[in-house]
Amino acid sequence: MPENHASCAHHATDNGTPDGVNATLHAPISADGVAEIGRSYQVPARNGRAVRLRQGQGQHIRVTNTHGSQVCDTWAFNTENMAEYLSMEHARAAINRTTPRVGDALVSNRRRPILTLVADSSQGVHDTLIAACDLARYRGLGVTEYHDNCADNLRLALQAIGLRTAEVPCPLNLWMNIPVHADHHIEWLAPVSKPGDYVEFVAELDCIFVMSACPQDIIAVNANHPVDLHFCVLT
Repeated sequence: MPENHASCAHHATDNGTPDGVNATLHAPISADGVAEIGRSYQVPARNGRAVRLRQGQGQHIRVTNTHGSQVCDTWAFNTENMAEYLSMEHARAAINRTTPRVGDALVSNRRRPILTLVADSSQGVHDTLIAACDLARYRGLGVTEYHDNCADNLRLALQAIGLRTAEVPCPLNLWMNIPVHADHHIEWLAPVSKPGDYVEFVAELDCIFVMSACPQDIIAVNANHPVDLHFCVLT
């Protein structure tokens, strides 16, 4: 069972301290986040994982929506400088769309390519607008105890391999279905992806790639039932 506690402290210096603990902290793919090439790894439901990608080795990562119904919050950080990270606001300006397509280079907050989307077997319904769920979000939804959340999964997945981020950037929410309507309102809908759908990214910088199998079980974004994901690193 995950270790959970209900602290929701505010940290004046940065946003890098988890509000709670779950199994993510104790189950990195390796001590330093280096993957075995071609091996399939699980991101358990409600948990996160971090993996190192090497640009110089042309490494790709394939993320698979094993059951078709799971959102994957996704981040990438420059290995040499964690203050440089995949930025949705900068990426949207670079690709002139709210959702990436195959061939799009996704840029960092320094406006440098950090990942390129090179394959997508799904319908391409992803989200770049919505912040990672966090304890305050669940408080607003009426949860009174600690609830696993993507912000903590990011913090804990990094901590598990000896790293830390001072901020929780807006993630690339793979398979999250948030249509924006003509009158500018949005909806929170279940994914339209199928079991086994996958995306692949190639590293444009040496980076730490982090995934969270989103724990949201109150609104419909995971069809109200978080499940696991899988990934593998390829060359």
